[in-house]
Amino acid sequence: MNRSSFLASASIAAVAGTAVRAADAIPGGTHFVERRADFDMAAFESAVDRPGVQVRQVWETVAFHPQVLGNIKNSLNGLQFGFGHAPSQIAMVVAAHGPSGAYNYTDEIWTKYRIGEAFNLKDAQGNAVTSNVFLKPAKALAAGADPDDPNGIYQDTSIETLQSRGVVWLTCHTAVEEQARTLVKGGFAPSGMTANDVAADILTHLIPGTHVVPAMVAAIAVLQSRHRYAYTTITFA
Repeated sequence: MNRSSFLASASIAAVAGTAVRAADAIPGGTHFVERRADFDMAAFESAVDRPGVQVRQVWETVAFHPQVLGNIKNSLNGLQFGFGHAPSQIAMVVAAHGPSGAYNYTDEIWTKYRIGEAFNLKDAQGNAVTSNVFLKPAKALAAGADPDDPNGIYQDTSIETLQSRGVVWLTCHTAVEEQARTLVKGGFAPSGMTANDVAADILTHLIPGTHVVPAMVAAIAVLQSRHRYAYTTITFA
């Protein structure tokens, strides 16, 4: 092999190796339908099947109604302070897919793809949501453990606060793939990006702590049948 051929082959191999490493780094992989080899089953099992848990609840949220975060908070408070279960005895999972999958997207994704505009996600005033305003507490939280304190942790509905109380958030790989195609088709993705590019971008820019599952409807079935999670969804008028 001459030097030019060798360098060309080495360059191709390097690019291929980079592509493989990049694919490996994408939660759930790059297939439209996530494969078993790409699913981090161990991390999923560890997150949802903790020892000592007595009450398990999965919340399916599809339509975008941020009020559900208050319902999740109320359930945690009711179980802890009303029924007397210690936080370590409560396992709660949020199965967010469809438009609600955006709860798990970072501000970078919300801004880059105009998520609020693309999926018609609006605030109380009817304006398109422009960032993940649901992630962090809207104000500094007071110290102390009084569940009645409106400025304390037990009345806060931010995702980070709910996570600190043990709530696990799941991301649907199928939903991300489908949304990526919608974003490209609707002109919300930067020029030149393919649906695969957009899906990979979203999956590598999820909020900390979320677990990617192959399909949310399948994950809910596993949570109910294998892990004994009680199913909850809220219908808003």
